[in-house]
Amino acid sequence: MGAHGHPDRQAEPGREIPEADSTAATVPAAAEARAEAAQTEAVEAASADPVAAEVARARLVRSIVAGGGLADPRWRVAFEQVPRHLFVPYFYSGEPGGYERLWGQDPDPERRARWLEGVYEDVPLATRLRDGELISSSSQPSLMALMLDALEVADGDTVLEIGAGSGYNAGLLAHRLGAERVTTVDLDPEITESARTHLAAAGYRPTVVTGDGARGCPARAPFDRILATCALPAVPLTWLAQSRPGGIVLAPLATGLIALRVTDATHAEGRFLPTPAYFVPLRGGDAAEHGRAADGEGAGGSGRFPRRPLRTGGLPRGVLRNDSFHFLLTLTAGRLDPREAFELWQHEGRPPRERYGVTLHEGREWGWLDRSDGPYSWPMSDQD
Repeated sequence: MGAHGHPDRQAEPGREIPEADSTAATVPAAAEARAEAAQTEAVEAASADPVAAEVARARLVRSIVAGGGLADPRWRVAFEQVPRHLFVPYFYSGEPGGYERLWGQDPDPERRARWLEGVYEDVPLATRLRDGELISSSSQPSLMALMLDALEVADGDTVLEIGAGSGYNAGLLAHRLGAERVTTVDLDPEITESARTHLAAAGYRPTVVTGDGARGCPARAPFDRILATCALPAVPLTWLAQSRPGGIVLAPLATGLIALRVTDATHAEGRFLPTPAYFVPLRGGDAAEHGRAADGEGAGGSGRFPRRPLRTGGLPRGVLRNDSFHFLLTLTAGRLDPREAFELWQHEGRPPRERYGVTLHEGREWGWLDRSDGPYSWPMSDQD
């Protein structure tokens, strides 16, 4: 059991549960039911022609498979059967001078067709803006497939998702594992309400929690897997305490994906996956309380992590545009001088992401190249 596990406080799948140590918010059942019914009608009204949607979905799956994804047939079936358009009734497309909103209820059939085509493109989709800032998105499906495969889930596993987004990823997890084994948390009550509605319209009712993603979900712990769909500056120690020994924490860190194997509540270690990854920052948590100075799809709690400035040290623009160096520069921001990072990068043959890793041990967290006890390491938190 995780240090904060309370197995007697299991929520009914699809219902909100309060958290004693988070900013969780609950909605009265009657009001929630009315809102859910109204929004479900809106989602269903936005549903595309079933045949056109099925054709578009099959085309997306073929594209992901052609790129080397969905090798596990069970994930392929999930992508074939979970309708993404029910989770993205509208999205924002970048246009000169702003955004264009495309939605499934548009009276113009040409724009409705563009909406459906866009939903099933292998691209991330902006789903929620606030004051011109992107606060939630539906991730690129091929990247979602890669992350789900990297979770190495088995039948019976429980999963905590940090960052509910549109609810599509939780829907894929619920299809694969069963809704009762999936929990998704997000800071914004509007995001969790819409995610719950989308999931219900698609026939899934996992537990959806409004709360601080940096704090996890102690009421549903322990978890076999924790998956973050929002960018982090460092991994919160609370997630380790809510993981079962042998569990996996997979999270966007810097511009990569770190896969940590959990030993116990105070120790985890792992390497980065080879692929680049760019996500909406984690929103929430108190930096001092979580022991992090941080630069953080939108999860969080009581405020935004303070941003760690990315210094470039006057290095040439061409170097800064190099993906592998930009990853190292971001990973070591505020910890290594940019020129020191550049010298390391050159001396070690411009190492790819998978040569880097992260270790958490008894309150300390550090990044490293090649091995945790090797010559190249740096702290990931202010407590180190």
